Amino acid sequence: MAGRVARGLTTSLNSAGRYKFKSPEAAVDHIVIGGGVVGLAITRALSRRFPDKTTILIERHSRLGEETSSRNSEVIHAGLYYPPDSLKTRLCLRRRQMLYSYCTEHNIPYRRVGKLVVGRDDQRGYLAAMHAKAQALNAPPHWDHSADPQVLPTEVLGGDAARERVPVLTREITSALWSPSTGIVDSAALLTSLEKDVEDAGGTIACATRAVRIDVTAESGDGWIVQTITRGSEESDGKADATLARVLINAAGLGATSVLNEILSPSRRIPLYFARGAYAAYRGPALRGIRHLVYPADEASAAKGASFHSLGTHLTLDMAGNVRFGPDIDWLPVPDSAVKDEDVWEAYLSPNEERARSMHAAVSRYLLGLKPEGFQLDYAGIRPKLAPPGAPFQDFVVRTDYADGRDGRAPMISLLGIESPGLTASLALAEMVVEDMLVGMSEQRM
Repeated sequence: MAGRVARGLTTSLNSAGRYKFKSPEAAVDHIVIGGGVVGLAITRALSRRFPDKTTILIERHSRLGEETSSRNSEVIHAGLYYPPDSLKTRLCLRRRQMLYSYCTEHNIPYRRVGKLVVGRDDQRGYLAAMHAKAQALNAPPHWDHSADPQVLPTEVLGGDAARERVPVLTREITSALWSPSTGIVDSAALLTSLEKDVEDAGGTIACATRAVRIDVTAESGDGWIVQTITRGSEESDGKADATLARVLINAAGLGATSVLNEILSPSRRIPLYFARGAYAAYRGPALRGIRHLVYPADEASAAKGASFHSLGTHLTLDMAGNVRFGPDIDWLPVPDSAVKDEDVWEAYLSPNEERARSMHAAVSRYLLGLKPEGFQLDYAGIRPKLAPPGAPFQDFVVRTDYADGRDGRAPMISLLGIESPGLTASLALAEMVVEDMLVGMSEQRM
């Protein structure tokens, strides 16, 4: 984004006031808002953990995983980059282990292809520090040492050793960090498998269903009144269905702050920033036979452990072995005319043609022989950012609000800023929400 400062969107679902309060017409135990990989994983965990309770997932699009979950690198991250005590690190480590086991059990295509983080002379210290951090990491909760004795295996390589793995690295690359536990996964197959698990466990999935207003049952504190409209029903005259949810899970991704802002006063609303990442397929002889992911150290090193808004334009592979580059990062402006539109980001899903040229320039700093004409823009995804450009590191946020106003009944759990490594962390996020939070709350009240 050139010449403009990214602004945060502080909209709420019912900012325009179109939907008036309604008493609930039905009651359920759990409503999950958001049918991406995280929402699906949580719905699966709820349905399996509480088979005698009603669990409903609502998704505003006609298909599951239409937003961030289907517009990413499909990388199973090892957990290298973030502060050791952060949720991103702990959940990434745990989920990586869970994901490999889940994919094996459910025949989901995946491969442990490994990753090289490559750097120049001035980045040796950064890579050495990343290695030291990896070796010092403690196992997260629920870790299975029999499956992975070492929490995060890494190895520091010299430039020549790195070129033995990836021969097209430039001579300026003098060191690298090898991460053998990094992999790739077929995200579409993962989403389909999670959907089947939900249905097999008795959960309900309602696509093309949008939450439009949320109210707390203030007098009784019994739960949250969620108003929804289903595409093709009574949208034109503002009629909505109202359901009481005794537990509400907000996993709405790019709409998560809009859901939470429904129950917050205007002065306490949480802004969301949008960062587009473009991907490009590459066709050309230079990269034939490449078998590993390659990430540059440049941007992470420049951030000095603080920001991590982007890990640089990196080389990834799909399950067929095809090379693609991305994502880059392009902060999106929120137009003044759309400050109340939670879906303003949809206008930016087509990548800007100029991004192919900037990608070529970026990756040519660490890879040889790439031709500009070999880059073909493929797709773009939007990252839900809780902090603007230049802000310090921002962790995942998992927040609990209660319908009775206390640490007691009827929780609303909001998962905010679930960007990378959200796909990797999805099953671990579900485990944390259901086992550590909901079951833990119930046991504390007993």
